[in-house]
Amino acid sequence: MNLAPEGYPFVSGLALMAMATWIAAIAGFGGGVTPVIAALFTALTIFNLWFFRDPKRLHPTGAGLVLAPAEGRVIDISEVAEPSFVGKARKISIFLSIFDVHIQRAPVEGVVNHREYRPGAYKVAWADKASEENEQASIGITTEMGNVLVRQIAGLVARRIITYPSEGDRLERGQRIGLIRFGSRVDLFLPLDWEIICSVGDRARVGSSVLARHPVEAAR
Repeated sequence: MNLAPEGYPFVSGLALMAMATWIAAIAGFGGGVTPVIAALFTALTIFNLWFFRDPKRLHPTGAGLVLAPAEGRVIDISEVAEPSFVGKARKISIFLSIFDVHIQRAPVEGVVNHREYRPGAYKVAWADKASEENEQASIGITTEMGNVLVRQIAGLVARRIITYPSEGDRLERGQRIGLIRFGSRVDLFLPLDWEIICSVGDRARVGSSVLARHPVEAAR
């Protein structure tokens, strides 16, 4: 199983604690350490292995395709104003539960020409106001067909947003661009003339599911 680099300190620390508590519980010199405590550390180790997993994905290669930047359930598709980078846009919102893959990937190829971090609240990520009021980080990507923006949004449990690329970096479609711990939301903003081919309620697989396409490029 591939593991996101941010997960190694959690997994290794918990694994050592699990090993130590099992030894103490079995040998009987742990000063009150019981198999229940050892089992708890084991369960936490397994959970963090699962949470920080970074599975390999096959990325569709068709022209003009927009891949899911996050793994989870599509909870909203709406027309909005995104004044910082895209302008009038269609927004696709994806909710990530604590059981989903939490690595984010570039939905399109292009150059990062915008980055913005904004502190904020930690409301439940599926709420409409989370897009406006919660802590968030934005990555604006300039493509040959227009500007695209990915917004990482913290949730009630998520308190740490990690963004990898810097302004000026060139991204390949499907490239890793960040991670959010633990449970969160990702909004994707696309120009109005791009065709949305997903629906509310769909399950999105990060870097694999196709959410939209540029009609001209896809027709070539």
